[in-house]
Amino acid sequence: MRSRGVLVLAVLLLIVLAVGGAAAVTYPWRDPGTPEQVSRDYFAAWRGGSLDRMAELVADPPADFAAQHRALSRGLQVHTVALVPGPLVQNAGERNRARREFKVTRRLAGQVTWSYRSTLVLRLVERRWRVLWSPATLHPSVTGFAVWSLAETRAAPATFTDGRGRVLPDGGPLQPYIAAMAEDLGDFEADTSGWAVEVTEAGRAPQRLAVLGADPSERIRTTLDGRIQAAAEKAITDRSAALVAVRPSTGQVLAVADGLGGMNAFLGTYPPGSTFKVVTAAALLADGLPAGGGVRCPASVVTAQRTIRNPEGLALGSASLRDALAASCNTTFAQLAVERLGAGKLAGAAASFGFGGPLSPGISATPASFPRPGGGAELAEAAIGQGRVQASPLSMALVAAAVADGRWRPPRLVAAGRISGERQRARPVPGASALREMMRAVVTGGTAERAGLPPGTAGKTGTAEVDGRRSHAWFIGFRGDVAFAVFVEGGGSGGEVAAPLAARFLKALR
Repeated sequence: MRSRGVLVLAVLLLIVLAVGGAAAVTYPWRDPGTPEQVSRDYFAAWRGGSLDRMAELVADPPADFAAQHRALSRGLQVHTVALVPGPLVQNAGERNRARREFKVTRRLAGQVTWSYRSTLVLRLVERRWRVLWSPATLHPSVTGFAVWSLAETRAAPATFTDGRGRVLPDGGPLQPYIAAMAEDLGDFEADTSGWAVEVTEAGRAPQRLAVLGADPSERIRTTLDGRIQAAAEKAITDRSAALVAVRPSTGQVLAVADGLGGMNAFLGTYPPGSTFKVVTAAALLADGLPAGGGVRCPASVVTAQRTIRNPEGLALGSASLRDALAASCNTTFAQLAVERLGAGKLAGAAASFGFGGPLSPGISATPASFPRPGGGAELAEAAIGQGRVQASPLSMALVAAAVADGRWRPPRLVAAGRISGERQRARPVPGASALREMMRAVVTGGTAERAGLPPGTAGKTGTAEVDGRRSHAWFIGFRGDVAFAVFVEGGGSGGEVAAPLAARFLKALR
């Protein structure tokens, strides 16, 4: 009897194991235990069109998760989807987070294929690995619910390359800029047809992500540097940030990493905040105040019936102009602009840095603007980059480049000889030598001291106030023959947010 009972228990155990094994085989997606398994099951569900299974593997999927996928598929008339995952990556010290880059290829309208790369991010959530989904998983340029469209278009028969002749990728973050270059050049016939992929999000201008199916024949060399572009894209992963890099000695645009959308690294304008103090300092140097000249930096000052305050009650008392720039004393620059410079001298300095004038033919960009202040209070605000002063990341990169080179140069995005129309001439900026020393002090002992910037970097932080919203974060600077501007919309402190992104960018170049 005892042996018979043991035999019965053994048979029951085998049945349980067999049923459990069958369950594991039949439902492998239910609760995989590794990021490798989760990503593999997610891609398998995506290939099979199972949005419900995909949502099960997402941590807190949005209510419109399926609707966002269907909007893309219907808008672009997707016939097939192919996914090729790359290797799983887990950085040292990030045991609870992983990522997996993948290439997605879609057949659209039965006519053309569209390929690009995106990233699947995974995280350990309540002891289970799950996908951290965002609209960027669908396409890196998307930040929210989007309306997708596919339309026949006339495509310019040209291939754009970087400065070394390597073809720039279609569908990447540079695509809107490439399309704008093709339109701006306008000196070859658009005699081939193609399909335009466009996306529109609420509150943003439509973006053209790709033109497919054309038969390019002409190669147009741009000024972009593939190595610097890769470093910029690696540094700017925030969807509300941008980085523009230029070569001070030529004005050539070396890199554009734009998470703002709508080409706003070139077209968008924002208050530059304290980065504009570089221009105000140039005006003071031109007026005879040396970098070591004595100034006052109280915590607050009333000038022209306008109270100006320093952040966090900063007060240096007596200081040099160099120290005031390094510490970013609002009170110093506002008071000196009103009591020493006046609107005319500050406007003249701003004009020498490209404010108020056109940039270059052949480049779609909004010039920086410095409306002449109408009174002392407005002048005090303008001197610290507030009020009506506006600039794009491109324009502020050109300010940094002008200090590095001693001359403001118009930007150039395509090789010389392709641009028709008169180009702006290079012009000297006041006090460049002293400004270089002062901007180095910002990094070695000022507001960017703790940002981790590599030796030899000079720069200026900026925290631009915006009514009713979080301040914008800025950092402009240069190192060697690379000047740049980093901008984070609503980022807060320039020293704490934008300057570390610049450090990441520069370290990637070494």
